[in-house]
Amino acid sequence: MKELLNIKNLYVQYNTDEAVVHAVNGVDLIVHRGEAMGLVGETGAGKTTTALGILNILPEQVGEITEGDIVYDGKNVLNMSKKELQAMRGKQVSMIFQDPMTSLNPIITVGNQIDEMLLLHFKELTKEQRAQKVDDILKLVGIPAERKHEYPFQFSGGMKQRIGIAIALVCQPDLLIADEPTTALDVTIQAQILQLMKQLKRELGTALIMITHDLGIVAELCDNVSVMYAGEIVETGTVEDIYQRIENHPYTTGLFNCIPKLDSNEKRLTPIAGYMVDPTDLPKGCKFHDRCPYVTDRCGRENPKAYQNGTHKIKCFRYESWGEGDSI
Repeated sequence: MKELLNIKNLYVQYNTDEAVVHAVNGVDLIVHRGEAMGLVGETGAGKTTTALGILNILPEQVGEITEGDIVYDGKNVLNMSKKELQAMRGKQVSMIFQDPMTSLNPIITVGNQIDEMLLLHFKELTKEQRAQKVDDILKLVGIPAERKHEYPFQFSGGMKQRIGIAIALVCQPDLLIADEPTTALDVTIQAQILQLMKQLKRELGTALIMITHDLGIVAELCDNVSVMYAGEIVETGTVEDIYQRIENHPYTTGLFNCIPKLDSNEKRLTPIAGYMVDPTDLPKGCKFHDRCPYVTDRCGRENPKAYQNGTHKIKCFRYESWGEGDSI
């Protein structure tokens, strides 16, 4: 498949009055056309910051990309003008934001919010043509077209999320970034949203970056997986590489151990010891070493490189025999 997005050695920090927050620390990520990539990790791992960096919409005066490149379809996003970025956002790359309750404008009808995307990117369309596209995308996400004249407060949480998906997809982007689109929804609505995203990926050929805590969602929806911790990608591979559970980064193993097993009578889950490291004061060496059951003295001194076995890469000295691969 043709490469669509290539993130190289990305570093992002937030400059606050109290401290500098090192949110993303040397991320490398490749997404191909039509591919679904799962980006998983704990809260604070840097997943959303990476996504905001792709669209170059980090908070002004606070968020700063200090190093790296984000190449989308052969063009470096970080070198684009404001006009080029505006043309890219929504039409080529779209994002479903984490909270549908706050990402929709409460005083504008949902139909007008969808139409705004068409007005911006398809100025040649007539008002009637735009209205038809709004009706079509609402039907596609399972909302009656006649409800386009209603306001966000008149919809449930699940339907708000569907509207967010409609806004993101109305221009048929090549890449869709979904930032935990099912977190605030009950399991029935989650299943409907996931089925919808599968359908859209199949019908529109849209590439997808699925940001989530839920390893089950990734197994169901994604082709490849990247596991993120403390602003670094510590493991990446196909879904089969990661989910076979034969070889995993200790952090990935810890995430799997937090999932209840239907075929087990264990009374308690096995959580990952300790807490996520402080991004304002990152430790030397491997960022996971103070929580790792396999820690050695070397782990506290050196940050491991990516070791590769086929399509599977892990940043952990336990896999040094694999041989060094490209950065992840």
